[in-house]
Amino acid sequence: MISVEGLTVEFGVKPLFRNVGFVINDRDRIALVGKNGAGKSTMLKILCGLQKPTDGVVAVPADTTVGYLPQVMKLSDDTTVREETRKAFSQTTKLQALLAQMQQEMAERTDYESDDYRQLIERFTQEHDRFMMLGGENYEAEMERTLVGLGFSRSDFDRPTREFSGGWRMRIELAKILLRKPDVLLLDEPTNHLDIESIQWLEQFLQQSAKAVVLVSHDRAFINNVTNRTLEITCGHVEDYKVRYDEYVTLRKERREQQLRAYENQQKEIADTKAFIERFRYQATKAVQVQQRIRQLEKVVPIEVDEVDNAAMHLKFPPCLRSGDYPVICDDVRKDYGRHTVFDHVTLTIKRGEKVAFVGKNGEGKSTLVKCIMGQIPFTGTLKVGHNVQIGYFAQNQAQLLDESISIYETIDRVATGDMRLKINDLLGAFMFGGETSDKKVKVLSGGERSRLAMIRLLLEPVNLLILDEPTNHLDMPSKDVLKEAIRAFDGTAIIVSHDREFLDGLVTKVYEFADGKVKEHLGGIYDYLQAHNAETIHEALDAATASAEPKQAIAEPETPASASRQSYQEHKEQQKKIRVAQRAVEASEKNIARMEKRMKELDELFMQPENASDVELVTEYTSTKEALDKENEHWLELSEALENLQQ
Repeated sequence: MISVEGLTVEFGVKPLFRNVGFVINDRDRIALVGKNGAGKSTMLKILCGLQKPTDGVVAVPADTTVGYLPQVMKLSDDTTVREETRKAFSQTTKLQALLAQMQQEMAERTDYESDDYRQLIERFTQEHDRFMMLGGENYEAEMERTLVGLGFSRSDFDRPTREFSGGWRMRIELAKILLRKPDVLLLDEPTNHLDIESIQWLEQFLQQSAKAVVLVSHDRAFINNVTNRTLEITCGHVEDYKVRYDEYVTLRKERREQQLRAYENQQKEIADTKAFIERFRYQATKAVQVQQRIRQLEKVVPIEVDEVDNAAMHLKFPPCLRSGDYPVICDDVRKDYGRHTVFDHVTLTIKRGEKVAFVGKNGEGKSTLVKCIMGQIPFTGTLKVGHNVQIGYFAQNQAQLLDESISIYETIDRVATGDMRLKINDLLGAFMFGGETSDKKVKVLSGGERSRLAMIRLLLEPVNLLILDEPTNHLDMPSKDVLKEAIRAFDGTAIIVSHDREFLDGLVTKVYEFADGKVKEHLGGIYDYLQAHNAETIHEALDAATASAEPKQAIAEPETPASASRQSYQEHKEQQKKIRVAQRAVEASEKNIARMEKRMKELDELFMQPENASDVELVTEYTSTKEALDKENEHWLELSEALENLQQ
């Protein structure tokens, strides 16, 4: 479907890729892997045509469609969720409008015997057939299935997109891309803004419905469940493994050991050859042999060993001024977007030196409360930021705010002051931006590199209240560990918005749970919070919190002992069983719909062949399948509504 030959990309002295070649075939599920900055996002941009290589060819057949989800994108805020998602069917809706116009014209005209009227009927028939091939009026049901699968409820469909957080708006963009059904899907960190249920739905969709997929992800379980092939970018070239990620890790280790042995043998041979040349260079009797050895040395092609990134990001926040005893105090805080209440009656106090976590599903108000604390948006109630508090804020979109036209060094040079101006190179080196790398333009950096660069900017100002909104989204495992140690050693106060339980473990001493418009305080670490909900993951805990929520004020107060909530937990388990049964029914209906839609497409293709134009059996099958498909779509809507009622 896509063929890559002789691909070379150069941003500086050292090429990013050299003479790369591979082919993406139908039904390929490819994991694109490599260390941060290896060029994974660049490769995706080149494959979809957004970026041109220095040299080489990317051949995409004219009839092949490509869908691309970048790590960051500019999103519009002037429509509802339904209207924005419907843009995926722009061709279908235009055709629908044209058919309505032609129907109106046929109804108004009376010249039934004229050639012009017959041509109008023929044109209407052709366009109607094309409309049915594109899915006809079923696109609304398909759109709803996809949005529900990605976590939206039907009550969200007519809400303005501006009321949703960045994570939810990215889900809308993902829905649009999936609904267009491209031949090749290019996904750059698609799980960054998804909760566990949506990730599982996306896994199933990619396994069953997608044609060819190339994805970049730090979610090991996700790429293992989805992919069947691994492309590794290493040492400026691409290694192709026809296996999934876990098997690739084993094979890569074996290949690197072979490379090391070959490299060591080659180095020994080179050393022996150089020693011979030095020993006999000036002896006339050995002149011929010396020249032979010199020519041999010139012909040696050095064996490259795959790079193993052992560099560590040494991060330390500068000493900060002492703040007041209570950096953040909220009293009866409420935030509304139009008729939608994000949260109300929020009362909490964060003490100096505390490290606290904000957890909750997307759209429950974590980032909204952070913006209230920052003074970026209006709210009702009382919110006090304590005496002498200096805030350092790392937002989800921080990497998007960087100036793409300047270099890494210039980015830091513009904000550094005092003695720090003399230590810019040391600071960049600690974040793995040392040497020639610091001359790279920001626009060529990957999402992970941009996040690290934004983190450096945060380090340049001494602060005593850190607010980090999903700081690990674009960081690999080593970078997460170092950031965690730095926050742990930070002598100020920290608010961390995250779903990463391993990152939060041992770091926070208090958890604020955002669910159903309430904010509830849980004393202890993240695993104490999970144990209180009898849950293994944060998402399970939030589901339990939602299921057992009572209609009372959302005042943040210490949770009652687990024994007191045992009965509500049993009720929650029973409810979860009902939900799973309903989910299986919805999934079974979706499989039936997919099977019938596939058969309808096959029948449409058969009808396009002249010899089948009057085949009675095919016409009968087409009619019965169409009726069954319509009934199944109605059945799916009923099942989905029942599931939504259970979940609420």
